Amino acid sequence: MKILLLGATGVVGQQVLAQALHHPRVTKVFCPVRKLMPLEHDKLQQFQLDFGHIEAQLPTQINLKEIDAVISALGTTMKQAGSKDAFRKVDHHYPLTFAEIAKQNHISTYVLNSAMGANADSMIFYNQVKGELEQALKDLHFPSLTLVRPGLIEGNRDEFRLGEKLALNVMRPLNGLLPKSWRLSPAQNIAKALLQSALEQKLGMHVISADQLAE
Repeated sequence: MKILLLGATGVVGQQVLAQALHHPRVTKVFCPVRKLMPLEHDKLQQFQLDFGHIEAQLPTQINLKEIDAVISALGTTMKQAGSKDAFRKVDHHYPLTFAEIAKQNHISTYVLNSAMGANADSMIFYNQVKGELEQALKDLHFPSLTLVRPGLIEGNRDEFRLGEKLALNVMRPLNGLLPKSWRLSPAQNIAKALLQSALEQKLGMHVISADQLAE
């Protein structure tokens, strides 16, 4: 299987990439990135992409007809993005643009790392954007669509997030006592669910919730 992986440099994307490169069924992983990763592997093909010009540049970098599945682990924070518009661009516009290109090229499978609480009608902006993306993907009618909805993600990040670090410090001691749907979602578990969904290519629309990702 050949996979187009979006967000390969993030905390979840790194885990997906590592697992995919070691999976016997995966023959190639294509990774569009802003800056090339210091990583070489026979199965890895990474290429620099201007995410402001996805439609024009992506077809010049890879043969889209080769791709069997798309896994999107793209995402940012309001602090990183700097504004609501910039956040929406990364968490909604980019993954949807890749999805539209995938559908046009008859790629049957799209797997999204979304979020617990994703809801287009939510009063919380983050959840609203995630929900709007989910609905837009449903409207594309992929033969196989999987939405993975983790809770608070536990993993090693390159950047420091104070609010997230404080929340993790509070939740870790209580994790085993909480209902599964409120427990931490380890990045490696999310990655496993994303990759497995891409490999299985189950027909229809499927949701993997936070309780299925908890330990």
